[in-house]
Amino acid sequence: MYICLEGIDGSGKSSQSHLLEQWLKDAGYDVMRVFEPSKSAVGKLIRSMLQDSEATDKNFQRTLGLLFAADRMILMEKIRRAEYESSIIIADRSFYSSLVYQNDEEWIREINKHILKPDIVILLDINPETAIKRCEGKDHFENVEFLEKTRKKYMGLASKEKFYVINANNGINKVHDDIKKIIAPKLGMCI
Repeated sequence: MYICLEGIDGSGKSSQSHLLEQWLKDAGYDVMRVFEPSKSAVGKLIRSMLQDSEATDKNFQRTLGLLFAADRMILMEKIRRAEYESSIIIADRSFYSSLVYQNDEEWIREINKHILKPDIVILLDINPETAIKRCEGKDHFENVEFLEKTRKKYMGLASKEKFYVINANNGINKVHDDIKKIIAPKLGMCI
C-alpha cells in the first residue's frame, strides 16, 4: 500500500508521516518512508534551488517541475521494490504537490505520466497563518499569500481526486488519530 500525506508547508506532513510509520511498525507492518524531494542527487539540487530568491518565478517553476518529475522517477523504483516486498510506503508529498505548486496542470500531468500514484492520499488542511508559524522560513514558498493560493488549489484537487481531508489545525494527537481512522480499515485493523 502506498500512502501519501500532502499539504502546504507547515501542515505537519513530516511529523504525521513519522507517527504513522511508528504506529504501523508497532502493529507489525514493514514500513518504508520516503520524501519529496528525495535524497538523490536530483533531490539535493531541488532543495538547493528552493532557497533561490526566484524560486516562485514561472520559468524557474517549470524547471523545478521537470526536476521533481526526474526525482520521482528515481524514487519510483524504490517504491515499486518496497511494494513488491509487501511493505507499506508512506510518502511525504507526491506528484500532487507539483500540481499545486508548479502550475500548468496539463503539463505537470504529462511529465509525470509514468509516475506511480498513491493508493491513499491524505491532505492535511491547515490555515496558512498557522502553517507559517510552524515553518522554518528557509524557502520562498513560505509566505501567507502564496500558501493561501496553494491551499485553495489543494482543496480543489482534493475534491477532484477524492483525497481524504483532515483538519491539521487540530493538535498533533488528534490529527494522528484522524489518520489512523482512515488507514486502519484499509488494513483490516481495529483502533
